[in-house]
Amino acid sequence: MKSVVFVFIALGLVSCGSSTRLGGPSTSLRMTPGAHHDNALHHDTRISVVTTFSTLNSFVEAVGGSYVTVHNLVPIGASPETYQPTPQDIATLADAQLLVENGTGIEVWLQHTIATASNPNLRILILSDGLKHIDHNPHLWMDPFLASLYVGKVARALSLMDPPHTSVYQRNAAAYQQKLAALQDEIAKAIATIPPQRRTMIVFHNAWQYYNDRFGIRTVGVIEVSPGQEPNPSYIASLVDLARKYNVRAVFSEPEYSPKIAQALAKSAGIRTVSDLYDDSIANNARVHDYISMLRYDTGVIVKALK
Repeated sequence: MKSVVFVFIALGLVSCGSSTRLGGPSTSLRMTPGAHHDNALHHDTRISVVTTFSTLNSFVEAVGGSYVTVHNLVPIGASPETYQPTPQDIATLADAQLLVENGTGIEVWLQHTIATASNPNLRILILSDGLKHIDHNPHLWMDPFLASLYVGKVARALSLMDPPHTSVYQRNAAAYQQKLAALQDEIAKAIATIPPQRRTMIVFHNAWQYYNDRFGIRTVGVIEVSPGQEPNPSYIASLVDLARKYNVRAVFSEPEYSPKIAQALAKSAGIRTVSDLYDDSIANNARVHDYISMLRYDTGVIVKALK
């Protein structure tokens, strides 16, 4: 049986204090082959949602509130780009009603896991579908504006699965999008305190393209061009040259990656290493416990390093 695709009309939500209209392309909610076609849930049950990684949880929890339960597959602190799924992940998907994934190639392991779970009623929401991306870079959520579009997609998906609570999901989405609009303004003001000539970064992997493009920071170089592929010495030497040419003040990385290469590059370039940024995963501490606190924390780290 062919898979069924449900299409939503984009929900327009106006951001707080701005004329920017938040919405986006129509949202596709897919069903696995052989799925039943009963769109509504029983009203006394919560929607069992599985996200691929923890950064996405905030969007589902903010929109779904008490009407959803949310679990993520990739453990906190692990990278979704190099993750190896476990038997427990298969069991989790087998019992889920909705899978929320980012898409654009970040979860290369996912399709096999879905097939192995053999859940005929699993619906799948791919958050990056229909959104413009840069060179297949999947980290769209690192731009708060694009995160707002993700939130709208989640609201439409949950509304399709649970029509009686559509108004709740819409209100929750609007409230969270207002918080994201305020966060975007807050970050922009913080980045503006960095002298323009110092707004440059070399990063371990290019999770920062959308964030940097939104807030006026130049991504000078990337250490790991392909996930799991270690760069050769000549490539590192070229990054050292770029660091000197563009007056880069730090090499930025995340806790889940080995710091050795970044430290070697930084030492050669005579700059510092910052290894405590978060993007694919939140942290096991109160400072970085959800999406908003993650971006707020990251911004503080970046501003301190570049000023």
